[in-house]
Amino acid sequence: MPREFSRNQRLGNQVLRTLNELLRFETKDPRLEGVSLSAVNLSRDLSVAQVYFSMLDPNADPASVQQGLEKATGFLRSKLGRAIKVRHVPELRFEHDDSAAEGQRIADLIEGALSSEKSR
Repeated sequence: MPREFSRNQRLGNQVLRTLNELLRFETKDPRLEGVSLSAVNLSRDLSVAQVYFSMLDPNADPASVQQGLEKATGFLRSKLGRAIKVRHVPELRFEHDDSAAEGQRIADLIEGALSSEKSR
């Protein structure tokens, strides 16, 4: 009987949950307030975790958050190693997930089109 989810997906979900908890409760960096992690993609050999983050304010500049996450990488990785039971903790690479901003832009376009249609 085949498994419903691969080990890669299960570990990715566990890494995502753990990192979100660490960001909310254990980091002190003010640049990381209002940041949530949206997805984790693990490499096939589980050595690299591509972590996507988003911010509560979709129009905010992600550069400072990116710097804060890169500075906290060692701390997050050590805490992650204690929280999950794997032989090798994956290297964390953070990337901004701009899907919220893109969704807002599309919603604004639709709203503008509808309001111009009504004014005719």
